[in-house]
Amino acid sequence: MIARCPWAAADGPNPDLLMTAYHDDEWGRPTSDDGELFERLVLESFQAGLSWSTILRKRDAFRQAFQGFDPAVVAAFNGDDRARLMADAGIVRNRAKIEATIGNAAGFLVLSGGFGGFDAYLRTIVPDPGRILPADAVAGQIPASTPVSIALSKDLQARGFRFVGPTITYAFMQSVGLVDDHLPGCFRYQG
Repeated sequence: MIARCPWAAADGPNPDLLMTAYHDDEWGRPTSDDGELFERLVLESFQAGLSWSTILRKRDAFRQAFQGFDPAVVAAFNGDDRARLMADAGIVRNRAKIEATIGNAAGFLVLSGGFGGFDAYLRTIVPDPGRILPADAVAGQIPASTPVSIALSKDLQARGFRFVGPTITYAFMQSVGLVDDHLPGCFRYQG
């Protein structure tokens, strides 16, 4: 049996294999791809107030509804697109989050263009390499936000982004490998 972070364990009475696959194949792996970064930022924003497993189960529907998470396409969404999204039972139908995603797509394009990619923008705020947990860390020691996620949140909000609070930005940073929060004992732990 492979040892994993507790939230992604594949053993036990009711393992969530979608969470396990996400942990094993995506979470914490660095990416500089703008499309992937935009998708993860959108999904983390939609996750606010919900479980991550709910968002993962709806991920394919999100990809279809937001046309592959191409920020240029999403930024151009109009009233018909907004109505289509609000009627789509496959995604989280939250008007404020939908509106934020469309607006954030426009801001994402501006940042990507101005910095030569969204990853280059992120590197102006998030130090490299990201924090790695000490060998004696336990799950309860992983923060919900950090000074860096607070700084990222404030900068994005100052640029007009919405649904990017410090907890959301920290979860995003974890997701795209800007920090490494795999726990000691997990096969992905790099300590």
